[in-house]
Amino acid sequence: MLESKMNWVVHKAEYTPDIDLPVSNVIKRMLARRGIQSTDEANQFLHADVNDLHDPFQFEDMNKVVDRVNQAIVNEEQILIFGDYDADGVTATSVLVRTLRQLGAQVNYYIPNRFTEGYGPNEAAFKEASAAGINLIITVDTGIAAPNEAKVAKELGMDLIITDHHEEQDEMPEAFAILHPRLANNYPFDYLAGVGVAFKLAHALLGEIPKELLALVAIGTVADLVPLKGENRVLVKNGLKELKHTNIPGLRALMDVGKIEDHVTEDSIGFILGPRLNAVGRLQDASLAVDLLLEEDEMVAQDMASEIDELNKERQKIVSELAEEAFEEIESHYRDDKVLVLAKEGWNPGVLGIVASRIVNKYYKPTIVLGIDPETNEAKGSARSIPNYDIFKNGMELRHLFLQFGGHAQAAGMTVSVDQIDTLRQALNKQADSILSDEDFRPSLEVEGEVDWEEVDLDFPRQLQYLAPYGMGNTKPYFQINHLTLMDIRKIGAKKNHIKLNAQSDSNQIEMVGFQLGDVADQLTPGSKIDVVGEIEVNEWNGHRKLQIKLKDIRCLETQVFDYRGKDFSSKIPVEDGTTMISFNGQSTLSDHTVLDYHTDIQIVNERLKTTECLIFLDLPQQLDDIRHILSQNQYQAIYACFQNDHGQFFSSNTNREQFKVLYTVLAKHEKINEKQKAQLAQAKGWSLKQLDFMLEVFFELNFVTMNNGEIVLQKNTQQQPLTNSNTYRQQMEKLEIEKVLYYSKTDELKQWMLEAMMPQFKEGEVVHGL
Repeated sequence: MLESKMNWVVHKAEYTPDIDLPVSNVIKRMLARRGIQSTDEANQFLHADVNDLHDPFQFEDMNKVVDRVNQAIVNEEQILIFGDYDADGVTATSVLVRTLRQLGAQVNYYIPNRFTEGYGPNEAAFKEASAAGINLIITVDTGIAAPNEAKVAKELGMDLIITDHHEEQDEMPEAFAILHPRLANNYPFDYLAGVGVAFKLAHALLGEIPKELLALVAIGTVADLVPLKGENRVLVKNGLKELKHTNIPGLRALMDVGKIEDHVTEDSIGFILGPRLNAVGRLQDASLAVDLLLEEDEMVAQDMASEIDELNKERQKIVSELAEEAFEEIESHYRDDKVLVLAKEGWNPGVLGIVASRIVNKYYKPTIVLGIDPETNEAKGSARSIPNYDIFKNGMELRHLFLQFGGHAQAAGMTVSVDQIDTLRQALNKQADSILSDEDFRPSLEVEGEVDWEEVDLDFPRQLQYLAPYGMGNTKPYFQINHLTLMDIRKIGAKKNHIKLNAQSDSNQIEMVGFQLGDVADQLTPGSKIDVVGEIEVNEWNGHRKLQIKLKDIRCLETQVFDYRGKDFSSKIPVEDGTTMISFNGQSTLSDHTVLDYHTDIQIVNERLKTTECLIFLDLPQQLDDIRHILSQNQYQAIYACFQNDHGQFFSSNTNREQFKVLYTVLAKHEKINEKQKAQLAQAKGWSLKQLDFMLEVFFELNFVTMNNGEIVLQKNTQQQPLTNSNTYRQQMEKLEIEKVLYYSKTDELKQWMLEAMMPQFKEGEVVHGL
């Protein structure tokens, strides 16, 4: 057996909707699962027209904001855009600065330094702005958690407009106006990113949709991991189109260094553009990223993009080093914690969000990673979480333990006094004990549905792109294909950490590739029935196109039988908990492993078998019933048939009853045979000397012959007896049967015999997958 690494959450469509579009039924069911039932709804969803965007004036404060900004433009007031240092923040800043410059405003921007100022508005920056003659501050992607700074702005005589999308805290800031989708009573969509809110303001100020800015909106929206549904889907889908032919020099330069050519997707943002824009604010002042997006000179933009690319490489190196340190810390001290809280001096706060994500990916636990500043005795860092643990909500319940705290359900930033770190760790784990179960710590895999391979063709992967962009809220579709027969499997890659396999589905052969699944190759045997989950894509090679599955997970509900008979198996033996290794002759040479002798340790063996997952047979038993007894005790996940047999009893030609008759006829004719003539007799009849000795021993036990002065003499008038009355005959036939079944059989025959021997353990009515 092979358990899946994740818990498969399969979304099954009850029916195929009547949608009149030239797409497969699988696509139609996918649409139905997204609440789309009619052809009109499908067309609207698939095309995601930019004209479907909501009216920005549905924000209650939008008229007030537009009037104030226009007043500032007319009066030539200084306007400051106060942004954030991540990709969402720098794109939002760029959107508003570009818009206000187009309107003729006197505008500048300010991004706080992550290391010296921390997240969000701060009093010192506001005072500096006031001293510089700023009358109006507009925040983007920040500000909703800054009530004190709002008071400072008011005291300094500045109007503060907050545009944000983060979670509000207990006290709302007293600002001139607030644009926040979730806090707006009339706005119909709650999930805009910071750049999405900034874009709505740009739309309102310009009186039309600024399509050229949609490329920036797409980057910030995808990078900030907000749900790609509703209005966000429209923004990103159209933004990706704009990104392909953008006239913004900084974006073109960033795409060049990232080697993005014609095929621009949400993955281009998630893995190339977003990380590079984020890298700037993680390692230094984020202004370089904003300057790149505002730059109009192509040569200057290229230089900036190259500098940012180098910063990203440095960021990757730092992340890898810190992640390894964090893994060691967890293994040494916090392996059993439900919420991981790690803190260390010298850890760069700018990359700790990524390190936290790496930890969550490996351990699947809510994680806080902090960098300690010994001069201030404070630790700043980031948190990432799992779906069933709202890090913002649970963190707010312990708000008194933080100096600063803010964020979302799955990600947060914070500052903690060093002397409170242990207290915070204990409090979070005590809290988690009451709300998290063991199942919460097993990652879930959202599965689009089960697919019959007959339903898909070479055009299917192209049709899947109709439903893109994929991301949060519209996850990349993984499909489940069941009851495949594994044909072959092998490890690939320089480190042999990937797999390639072929499987059979009825008359179709399916090729599959699995990245970072190399360990699976050692846990499956050809002929097994497997279920898989993965992406369905087209593999192109030398002009040939064929469908393949890029595996996400795999399982096998059959017991796996591994055939190591007559082979060196010492390096293949699993030694983890749940493994029982059995010898029948008590002469194992595996000194590094615990081997149980079946006959001397029978009570221990029987007790161990109840909890055994992996069963290893080192040698042949004395009788088949010993093996049958062991196999009937449990449904083992894996059985290793090593069965070393150095003294085989299986004759080159099996001894049968006809050969006994021939020997009896020879003895009857000659009445006696000199022992020295045995070799001559064996050669004449085509027997081995070993076979002849065996038959003579059986005749001796049955009183058919006697030994007298080196002569073998036939006894006349002896009562006829069946051969099975001879102990030697019975023992030898048992050995021959054991060898035939367990040693000389084909692999599939051995597997079938063992699976059938396990069957008595199942109650009536139970079904074993694949049998």
